[in-house]
Amino acid sequence: MRIALTGEALIDFTASEAGNLAFLGHEGGSPLNTAVACSRLGQPTGFLTQLSTDLFGERLMGFLQRNGVDTSFILRSNAPSTLAFVERTPQTNRYAFYTSGSADATWAPEPLPQLPAECRFLHFGSISLLQDPAATRITDLVAANRGQRVIVFDPNVRPSLISDMAAYRKRVTGWFGMADLVKLSDEDAALLAPGQPVDALAAECLKAGARAVIVTRGGDGATLWRAGHASLSVAAPRVTVVDTIGAGDTFTAGLSVSLLAHGVERPEQLDGLGDEDWKAVMGFAATAAALNCTREGADPPTLEAVHAALAKAQNTAVAAASRP
Repeated sequence: MRIALTGEALIDFTASEAGNLAFLGHEGGSPLNTAVACSRLGQPTGFLTQLSTDLFGERLMGFLQRNGVDTSFILRSNAPSTLAFVERTPQTNRYAFYTSGSADATWAPEPLPQLPAECRFLHFGSISLLQDPAATRITDLVAANRGQRVIVFDPNVRPSLISDMAAYRKRVTGWFGMADLVKLSDEDAALLAPGQPVDALAAECLKAGARAVIVTRGGDGATLWRAGHASLSVAAPRVTVVDTIGAGDTFTAGLSVSLLAHGVERPEQLDGLGDEDWKAVMGFAATAAALNCTREGADPPTLEAVHAALAKAQNTAVAAASRP
């Protein structure tokens, strides 16, 4: 296991047509999507959560195993599975979550699991941080691994689940301080710091203790901030978008996979990456996310598919540059 993820695993029921109640189920949850993406992108990946023994929990377990994710750290419970209903709109997706008392929300391992020595990245975030006991135990797990592994935080803010946004924003600042790499979407940034420019929020993340902050902007690409450096942006590949579900999760996975490929295995090594390395890392992540968007539901690409897309883009750029 080189990458570990902890948090929710759920069934996403997506509306098949706008305005009606026909829904199609998919295995999902931000951490689960990211775990599957990391595995498909070629890195040994493990998932730490608690799954129900109900029919949805069995589907989730089977899905993880079929995608090569290490499930040896997963606990089981007779509590129900978390369910989410998603309605697509032209601008974004609307969500309704059913999480109270669910198996993943009541994850409370005692003692904390010990990650193997070869594990170099630990991801946390999303709606798993909104309910105890899981939120407290996830925070404990991250604290126990700080300094030993690269900690990646993706808040994946879901306002419909947050009753007190002001209190949540204060808690998020603490999670920023526990992370080495913070990944946010522009929608996350607008909810966490309404009325503020994104670079101001990035500066707050860095001040709290993060080494790097990346904000994604959908089809407009992504921007990186580091202390003492100018911001750095990459464009997103142009694709025909079928569905954006899972795009951000695939981007996050792409970051860790590409960072490992660039030799990053400890938090302090993030500081040694140059601009060209970071451009390559974000370009890889953006390409993986774009390929995910060409299919229905969260369906991350394989490593081979990303390499093929990057090679095609490179060949196209060289051909364009050589034209008189």
